[in-house]
Amino acid sequence: MTRSLKKNPFIANHLLQQINKLNTKAEKEIIVTWSRASTILPIMMGHTIAIHNGKGHLPIYITDPMVGHKLGEFAPTINFQSHEKNDNRSRR
Repeated sequence: MTRSLKKNPFIANHLLQQINKLNTKAEKEIIVTWSRASTILPIMMGHTIAIHNGKGHLPIYITDPMVGHKLGEFAPTINFQSHEKNDNRSRR
């Protein structure tokens, strides 16, 4: 279910304040956040945001096609290793 159109898109308060501060200074710094549920807004374009994936922070550079998506979509939480080569249980 999507968020109501009456409300604005969700974005963490601290994240929005940091982006506005960097936009007024016209500086580029990495912004560290744990808020995976925040929506990417057009004012974030050109910034690098380090998103927590449960283990560490992954730096993600925000581009135009990412607008409207959630931050957590670009920081995978599970890294698939591979299937075992000689897995006989699946051949039964």
